Amino acid sequence: MTFSGKAGSTSVPRLSWESGSASSDHDQVIQEYPVAMVYNGVSHVVMMATPADLEDFARGFSFTENIVSAPEQILDIEVVPQEKGIELQMTIVNEAFAALKQRRRNLTGRTGCGLCGAESLAQAIPEPSPVVAEMVIEPDALARAVTSMDSLQPLKALTGSVHGAAFCSEAGELLLLREDVGRHNALDKLIGALHRGTVPAGFILVTSRASYEMVAKTARANVPILAAVSAPTSLAIEQAETCGLTLVGHVSEGRQVVYTRPERIRG
Repeated sequence: MTFSGKAGSTSVPRLSWESGSASSDHDQVIQEYPVAMVYNGVSHVVMMATPADLEDFARGFSFTENIVSAPEQILDIEVVPQEKGIELQMTIVNEAFAALKQRRRNLTGRTGCGLCGAESLAQAIPEPSPVVAEMVIEPDALARAVTSMDSLQPLKALTGSVHGAAFCSEAGELLLLREDVGRHNALDKLIGALHRGTVPAGFILVTSRASYEMVAKTARANVPILAAVSAPTSLAIEQAETCGLTLVGHVSEGRQVVYTRPERIRG
């Protein structure tokens, strides 16, 4: 298995038919590989992910999945290519590793199925973290952010098959963006990147639907507004209301639908 290409994409030959004529050239496609999260030498989970911004992925996943409670609990991260995938080998503090060993489970395939490996209903849908951050934005900020998002997604421009997650200022300026073949992964990468420094006031915009997991990860990062270009699920709405998150769906230049805590969107 070769991990080549331009920032998570690779070139492949293709044959195209258009208006009855055939042509041969090359296309850029997104890379998707097994990525194992390894803590203190023990493999915990294997994700299907795009091999870009992997240290951010390691940090974000570890935090949003409650493996560590703070960035400084991750002492070291090493990206190690293997024959059949990539290992993100992390050293975490003993306290966090001891807690992880108590609840280890197999979460293989999380990209497509958020409940893989859950052993009980309570474990499958845990209570989200309460959101204590506060902010108020204008609807125009959401429109401004979604309008500029495409131009800041290089992998989407190359391949057309990638999710994006962006952190936006209160005015709707895109401050940080991460991409991945998996929508959860893109959000984890974004949160991991945010944890490299002090998180300013802002909101998160994602190019996918808003599932309950996206709500839980955003709440865990204590970001008060999650906006999605597609629709939310019923459980995402319930979870957002429970934890105090403002959830916005169907975001476009001319439309935004607020499902929970509308007081943060100034009409």
